[in-house]
Amino acid sequence: MTPYLLAEVRGHLGILTLDRPKALNSLSLDMVRAMTSQLLAWRDDAAVRAVLVRSSSERAFCAGGDIRFFHEAGRATPVNGSALLEDFFTEEYALNHLIHFYPKPYIALMDGIVMGGGMGVAQAGPDNRMRVVTERTKMAMPEVNIGLFPDVGGSHFLSRAPGELGTYLGVTGEIIGAADARYADLADVFVPGTELEALVTMLAEHDGPDLREAVRSFAAPFSSQADPEGSALSALRPAIDRCFGHDEVPAILRALGQEDSAFARKTAEVMAKRSPLMMCVTLAQLRRGADMDVADCLRMERTMVRRSFENGEVLEGIRAVVIDKDNAPRWQPARLDDVDKSQVDAFFAPAWPAHAHPLRYLE
Repeated sequence: MTPYLLAEVRGHLGILTLDRPKALNSLSLDMVRAMTSQLLAWRDDAAVRAVLVRSSSERAFCAGGDIRFFHEAGRATPVNGSALLEDFFTEEYALNHLIHFYPKPYIALMDGIVMGGGMGVAQAGPDNRMRVVTERTKMAMPEVNIGLFPDVGGSHFLSRAPGELGTYLGVTGEIIGAADARYADLADVFVPGTELEALVTMLAEHDGPDLREAVRSFAAPFSSQADPEGSALSALRPAIDRCFGHDEVPAILRALGQEDSAFARKTAEVMAKRSPLMMCVTLAQLRRGADMDVADCLRMERTMVRRSFENGEVLEGIRAVVIDKDNAPRWQPARLDDVDKSQVDAFFAPAWPAHAHPLRYLE
């Protein structure tokens, strides 16, 4: 096991603790491999009836993948990057698939920052998941801010959010809290941060057949503290559906311009800072993902991430935000009007023959 991932069994509960607090639990290849290995072992262990994933820190559940590593590996020779970069995305997406179809209850305590790859290890399939948020939850798929796209299965879970909420969150990369996450069907229950340890203890001692129902019962007294129907997204939903229902980013911006509201003006300002190309790629990705199953979404994203590092937009985004921290990315193209459909389509062009795709075995 990596020192950044702790594993233990309490009662019939397998507990994985992400323990890389200085890096906000950003996922390394070693962490992905260790998590996969442990989940496979517990999958076949009858003594473990459920798995819980949490953080050792209140600040972050998981802030995503290790983007400093992405930058270093992506700049390696040859242009397609190092073998470790290829391995990271192949194995991370395989882990996302394993979690989605895990045969036992899978509980994610999404306390603190939950972004990018953190969403990938939290958004399990509907038949097994229990996604817990707290008052500290800060959730986002902010990849367009660094010249990437919402991966780790974002094609699937964002495209299935109610109305156009997933489109809005993917194209803008905006951050939401607990009530909004519940409203967008990206979280199941709210539990105050002070009650998380009691929740873990209850789960470890639980001996009944329906563990997920036990979580719902535990969380029920706190539901009104993060009421989805009183969330900001609930109030903004009509405007979001009107504006983000279009299939072209320029049309979305025109629709925002026709809305006389602070939300529309703020959203247009946010989008003006994002990569024009990757907003268009993301919108196309989500529209395609709406008609695809999980395995096909992950295969599509694996192709897209290869094309992303070939294109180089992501390297420039990471440079601006993380390396040089000048927050002045030189996007190519710089203007939305200069994004050509062929540039977008290139991200979906096969990078391997179907029989050689690194995720061809996913079902």
